[in-house]
Amino acid sequence: MDFQRFKPHLPWITLLVLVAAVGIVDDTFLRPANLLSLAGDIVPLFIMALGLTFAIYIGGIDLSAQSMANLVTVVASIYLASFGAWVAVLCILVGFGFGMLSGYVTTRLLVPSFISTLAVGGVAFSLAQYLSGQRALNMDAAQRDAVFGWMIGKTGPIPHELFIAAGLLALTLFIERRTTLGRALKAVGAGEPAAAASGLNVARYKMLAFAISGALAAIAGLLFAVKLSGGAPTIANGFLLPAIVAVLVGGTPLTGGVGGVLNTAIGTLIVAVIRASMLYFDIQATQQQMVFGLVLIGAIALTIDRAKLRTVK
Repeated sequence: MDFQRFKPHLPWITLLVLVAAVGIVDDTFLRPANLLSLAGDIVPLFIMALGLTFAIYIGGIDLSAQSMANLVTVVASIYLASFGAWVAVLCILVGFGFGMLSGYVTTRLLVPSFISTLAVGGVAFSLAQYLSGQRALNMDAAQRDAVFGWMIGKTGPIPHELFIAAGLLALTLFIERRTTLGRALKAVGAGEPAAAASGLNVARYKMLAFAISGALAAIAGLLFAVKLSGGAPTIANGFLLPAIVAVLVGGTPLTGGVGGVLNTAIGTLIVAVIRASMLYFDIQATQQQMVFGLVLIGAIALTIDRAKLRTVK
C-alpha cells in the first residue's frame, strides 16, 4: 500500500493499537468508568491542543500556550472575588490579546513564530510572577463552587469537562470548515505565497489564528484554576510538549494546510493513552518528557510535508 494513502488513517489506527496494548496489560484500563475518568483528566490539555492546532494549521507554532495558561490561573485566582463569573471573559480576553500580540510580532515585525511566541510566553510568565508575588494562590472554595462548580461536576458518570470539550470541538470545527476564516487559514497553510497572490489578507488571518490559540489556552488555564482551586506561574508546566505532540500525532503537520481539530481530538486521545501506559509500565515522571520528546520527533518525521521544505536548518 502507498504510504501517502495510508498516512491519513495512521492516527486512529495508532489509537486502536495503543488502547489494545494497554488493555492487554491491564484489563481494568478498558472499564468505562476508567476511560471516562481518563478522558476528563485530559480535557485541559485537549483545549490547549485545540488552540495550537490553529497556529500549526497555518504553518506556524505557538510556544506561549503553556505560559498563557499559567497566567490565566493567576488572573482567575486573583480576580474571581471582584468579577465573579465575568472573570472568565477577562481570562479569555487576556489570552486573545496576547495571541494577537504574537501574531502582530510574527506578521508585522517578521519575527518567526517560534521566537515571537516564545518571547510573548516569557512576558506572560513574568506578568504571572508579578501578579502572584511568585507564589501559589488559592481561590475561595465556596465562591469557586458557586460560580464555576458546574465545570468540574458530573452528570451521572460523565464529567462535565467532557461537555466543555465537546462544545469547544464543535465550535472550532465549525470555524475550520464552515467559515471564511477557516477556509482562509487552510489556504495560508497550504501555500502562503499563493494565498497572498490571490488577494487574501494573510497577515490578518495569521494574527487571528494566534489569537484563537491564545484564547483557547486561556480557557485551558481557567479550567486548570477551577480544578485545582487556585493558580501559580508554573501550575501548567509540562503540558506544552504533550499538547504539541497531540496536534502532530493527530495528523496536522508543522508545514500546515492539512489536518485540523478532529485530528487533534484523536491525537489527544493517543497522548492520554500514552500517559496512562507510562503509569502502567512504571515509567518515572522524570522520564515521561523524554518519551514525549521521542514521540514528537517520530510524529514530525511521519507527518511533515517535505515538498514544502527546500532546506532543513
